[in-house]
Amino acid sequence: MNAGASPSFGWLGIVRLGLVQTSLGAIVILMTSTLNRVMVVELGLAAAIPGLLVGWHYAVQMSRPRWGYGADAGGRRAPWILGGMAVLAFGAISAAFAASLIPANFWAGFGLSVLAYALIGAGVGAAGTNLLALLAIRTEPSRKAAAAAIVWIMMIMGFVLTAGIGGGFLKPFSFDRLILVTSVVSAIALVVTFLALRGLEPASAHQAAPAPSAHDGQAFRAALRETWADPQARRFTIFVFVSMLAYSAQDLILEPFAGLVHGYDAGSSTQLAGVQNMGTLVGMILTAVAGTVIGKSRAGFMRTWTVGGCIASAAALLALGLGTQAMGTDWPLVPNVIALGVANGAFAVAAIGSMMTLASAGPKQREGTRMGVWGAAQAVAFGLGGFIGAAAVDVARALMEAPAPAFALVFAVEGLIFLVAAALALRVGETSADTLRLPVLPSSEFLTARSGEAT
Repeated sequence: MNAGASPSFGWLGIVRLGLVQTSLGAIVILMTSTLNRVMVVELGLAAAIPGLLVGWHYAVQMSRPRWGYGADAGGRRAPWILGGMAVLAFGAISAAFAASLIPANFWAGFGLSVLAYALIGAGVGAAGTNLLALLAIRTEPSRKAAAAAIVWIMMIMGFVLTAGIGGGFLKPFSFDRLILVTSVVSAIALVVTFLALRGLEPASAHQAAPAPSAHDGQAFRAALRETWADPQARRFTIFVFVSMLAYSAQDLILEPFAGLVHGYDAGSSTQLAGVQNMGTLVGMILTAVAGTVIGKSRAGFMRTWTVGGCIASAAALLALGLGTQAMGTDWPLVPNVIALGVANGAFAVAAIGSMMTLASAGPKQREGTRMGVWGAAQAVAFGLGGFIGAAAVDVARALMEAPAPAFALVFAVEGLIFLVAAALALRVGETSADTLRLPVLPSSEFLTARSGEAT
């Protein structure tokens, strides 16, 4: 299949893929947020149990390169996206049912939960990897930054809509309601995905996937070696891991920091997280507009914004810790958190835009494999980042008399990791920036990021 000959997506095509991201986000938020609360509050389980299950679903996403390679070899991406969404939906319904079993039989419920979260991880990996691969191949270079922002923002819309509307239907709570709401959300997500994908791939792409052969595994391993042997792909993989480690390490400690150091109550600290997300959206939109109107999503422009976003994130994290140390509760926490969100958003969209450019500029039909490798690095970083950040605060607080210096130390380390990521980003594309500005080459697919929890 000559993917390069396929017509480029217009804005409507990009939004249609964004609707798939919305659907994916709608299901995922039920698993990582709602079900997490149910296990801790309604079931009275240790927080480590849902934490392990969420970590397990990230671990399963190490399979992302395989899903990307499968679509590379088969020549079509829509069936992998729809199939991944179906697996995700089945996994989500199974997870809700498993939770209902725990009061009567913990081990039966927990065992089914482990299987369900494995399906969730596999579904997110297959759908997310190939969605972004399709987007990378069929989006004009000048629109890649805007496309990255659109699909990310629409995924967040899935979070918000499900949390608001689905949360309303869960009142009063019962496990029957949980299973029903999860089933309805999953069914709607599948219908939206099917309609959004319909007709997006050209007729020339409608070729049957080759039957699996005894050499398929060997070919996949060869594709992985080829990807890792490419200096640009290898550098970008390391950058994705380091940057996403810093990005996710702050997630679980910002609200405790607001409560323990600045005296925020539970409601105020939750609102603070909302303020940060608003800042993130602003950063994404600003980067998308600048990247599309000024930089035309060129590799050098997006790399500059990626580096700048990392440096700004580091500065905001250092300000959180050092400013509070110097001024205590008089430090302007809300503006600082907004600045952190804007920097995070700018970095995230620029990095995804760069990812799309690198994936579609490869010399062979390896977009899906590349995206899978980068998506796996992102998933591992997200799985480790939150745990490492929280554990680091626990260790620092045990060694220090007051919580403020403990948080300041951890924020400083996270800022340093962002600076390391900025240095790594400078090396990506340094020897082939002109090549990265070529039109999309014939290929297959692209990677996923966070989808995020993305990605």
